[in-house]
Amino acid sequence: MTQTTSFPKNQIKVLLLEGLHKESVRRIEAEGFHVISEKRAYDEAELLEIIPEIHVLGIRSKTYVSAKAMAKAKRLLSIGAFCIGTNQIDLRAAKIQGVPVFNAPYSNTRSVAELVIAEVIMLARQLFGKISSAHAGEWNKSAAGSMEVRGKTLGIIGYGHIGQQVSVLAEALGMRVLFYDVVDKLTMGNATRVPDLRDLMERSDYVTLHVPGTRDTQGMIGAKQLDWMKSGACLINASRGTVVDIDALAARLKSGRLAGAAIDVFPEEPKSVGDRFSSPLQGLPNVLLTPHIGGSTEEAQRNIGLEVAMKLIRFVNNGSTEGAVNFPNEVLPEMADQHRILHIHQNVPGVLQKVNTLFGEAGINVTGQFLRTYEDVGYLIMDANKNATQKIIRDLKNMPETIKVRALF
Repeated sequence: MTQTTSFPKNQIKVLLLEGLHKESVRRIEAEGFHVISEKRAYDEAELLEIIPEIHVLGIRSKTYVSAKAMAKAKRLLSIGAFCIGTNQIDLRAAKIQGVPVFNAPYSNTRSVAELVIAEVIMLARQLFGKISSAHAGEWNKSAAGSMEVRGKTLGIIGYGHIGQQVSVLAEALGMRVLFYDVVDKLTMGNATRVPDLRDLMERSDYVTLHVPGTRDTQGMIGAKQLDWMKSGACLINASRGTVVDIDALAARLKSGRLAGAAIDVFPEEPKSVGDRFSSPLQGLPNVLLTPHIGGSTEEAQRNIGLEVAMKLIRFVNNGSTEGAVNFPNEVLPEMADQHRILHIHQNVPGVLQKVNTLFGEAGINVTGQFLRTYEDVGYLIMDANKNATQKIIRDLKNMPETIKVRALF
């Protein structure tokens, strides 16, 4: 479980799955790592077979890294989630094995926000039906049911970075903006915070969801919440597929209770391009269905790829963990003609004293020391003069509190 030496970069195996952006692959390859790049996701059996040999793993949303996989990941240093969400990774299992997980929480913010605004306009103008009929050779020129979005009310559930971007764009179109969030957030522009979910649902012409996929948000929009919405209102979900009860939504769309919906995420999604997709919402004329493309723009994918790639590279090269979602965050200076010892340990009293005693008894001069803790894990970085030896590494490894040790030369 313990990584104890620094070794040539060409022996560091990096597995990149799910067709990551070419710029991110190039950037990682430029470091001299041994890179394996695949366009598809791996199922658990495939991952279990290869992960014991992998030092760095890069995935998107379709490859699941379970506690079982983590238990076999003896050499794994870090995982990069080239997306926003990390619920496809057992973060606790990674943490207790000393494996920081990095993601890109903001890089596709604008892309998702733009799609949501486009969908609001498409629903308001009933463009789906108009486009389909024109392709079928029908000339359905009618203003019936077609409306401007100016003056309408947009309700935003989840006022994080994406929700705030949607808010700004909607106001620029002349919409009134309400938002609901369980956490206090700075209001953008003239948006109005509402006290509870029901208030937002009852007052909004369009409701858009921008919440994370957690236990608290699973099924948060069910039959009861949908019935709070105005008759003729529309629902947009570009957050997580587990947030909305799709069957309940389909029933209210079929009955005419709701005027339309735009859904980009689903409870169950195909793993690969070309796989069969099925949903109760298919075939409904007032529904826009998209295949989880909220963040799928060239700009967003490039930004995500470079952001996560650089986080992984910095961690492998110098131990920096800035942006890790399950691990102490530490921004480290570059090493200057010295050794760096990375010591990941259980966050219990007395560890720092034990480590300092070992260095003192070995006569090793420490030139820099950094310590951060996160829940039950501590991350200690020691910069030392070059008489740091393998003996100190072995001594650190043998401490009962040690999770992982790595040396950078």
